[in-house]
Amino acid sequence: MSSELEKPGHTDNLKSHDSMAPPPGQAPEDSWGLNYVSGDLFSCPEDDALAHCISEDCRMGAGIAVVFKKQFKGVEELKEQKKLTGECAVLKRGRRFVYYLITKKKASQKPTYDSLTRSLEDMKSHCVGNGVTRIAMPRIGCGLDRLEWSRVSEILEQVFKGTNVSVTVYSLPEKAETTVMRENMRR
Repeated sequence: MSSELEKPGHTDNLKSHDSMAPPPGQAPEDSWGLNYVSGDLFSCPEDDALAHCISEDCRMGAGIAVVFKKQFKGVEELKEQKKLTGECAVLKRGRRFVYYLITKKKASQKPTYDSLTRSLEDMKSHCVGNGVTRIAMPRIGCGLDRLEWSRVSEILEQVFKGTNVSVTVYSLPEKAETTVMRENMRR
């Protein structure tokens, strides 16, 4: 039984993963890129880091956070890191890091562009320090948190430009996204 989510992602990107190495003579710091893929975030390569937004209380009771919680577990491990709004908690799972951008104090609140920016800066520091060059994420902050993607994408560029970290943003096809969001809403 095949669903839309099981089909390989359709790529609408500026660069593919195969072209992430800088051209000869170009410094790796110039290899930043923002790529777009239509498909399931969890179908990304196993060595890509993953990122999404959560609250300080690590509830993860709605939206894609529910899937992260089920797939990667580690809620207690996240809580033990005692990260605050504007910081980034991290789990290591297999060959990848999973980043939890802390963008608000409580699950019932909404993030700000400032808290998102600060948590992305914290994530960037971890990436640079740990050799992470590829991150896959949903349109962070733009689902249930209601931030505007045009502003979030500008923040991503400001934060990661000048690094060798490329970001691939996954979006589900609209019908599948509505279904997944409805299934993962708090009851």
